Amino acid sequence: MSKAKTAGEKATASAETALENGAAALKTGLEKALKGYDAYVGYGKETADAITKSATVAGKGIESINSEIYSYSKQSIEDAVAATKAVLGSKSVHEAFEFQTDFAKSAFEAYVAELSKISELATAATKETYAPFKGRVQAWLDTVQSVRTA
Repeated sequence: MSKAKTAGEKATASAETALENGAAALKTGLEKALKGYDAYVGYGKETADAITKSATVAGKGIESINSEIYSYSKQSIEDAVAATKAVLGSKSVHEAFEFQTDFAKSAFEAYVAELSKISELATAATKETYAPFKGRVQAWLDTVQSVRTA
């Protein structure tokens, strides 16, 4: 009987060791999974913050472009009214032609300058809008790598 008892004890000890090893492996696996989950949640939060910052900057950029367009439109209308008054108040056809020519030239130059200014504003707004996303791809790769090696 002692051989049977010894074999039984060995089997029990072997089962207990396997159970302990399994429990330890499960615990280690769960801890690793939780760390990975926390890393992914942190990445998601940072990405949400980047989206919020980007949207805020985009809104401000659109606001500045709209403000610039409004100011230009207002000034353009005032200039057109002044030019019309000058043409209507001219003393000769030649003088009216000169007023009209000067107005057309200045209106075209103002238009080109305004297009340039709006283009610069749009470019700056676009760069600032995408700036919060600049490091997100690298952050994702770092997150995945840290979870893999953990």
